[in-house]
Amino acid sequence: MEDIEKGESGSSSAVATRRAEPRKARPPVRCSICARRTWLNATHLMEPPGVPEPRQSWTLCKRCHTALLVEMERSPILSPLRLRIATGIVAADRSPYVYAPSHKPISDRTWIIIMAWGFGIAMLLHLVLVVMLAFVSGH
Repeated sequence: MEDIEKGESGSSSAVATRRAEPRKARPPVRCSICARRTWLNATHLMEPPGVPEPRQSWTLCKRCHTALLVEMERSPILSPLRLRIATGIVAADRSPYVYAPSHKPISDRTWIIIMAWGFGIAMLLHLVLVVMLAFVSGH
């Protein structure tokens, strides 16, 4: 047996050593459509030859890949652009960037509830302050 640390022959023990530089963490693989982590179910797709340049590639999670397969079966298009078109349709439906966040105005009832809680909290804080001042001035 050869000693790992010293490289000598005839030694009966093997000593494992650590690396000098720390391992760098790989960034998580995310789905190209929905931006979720793909974990172990990543599917890498590349456009077939014959599509206009640049050929595109996607990494999809299991849900988006299933939706893409359903869209591909539904599509009557038989050209090499079929994958790109189906991916665009699935992305239009599943992408987190499709819909702008809705900022609807707060109703009057909600404002009344917010103001009531605010006044209640302010009254309690003033009560605590008055009690603390009375306690300090009494001693």
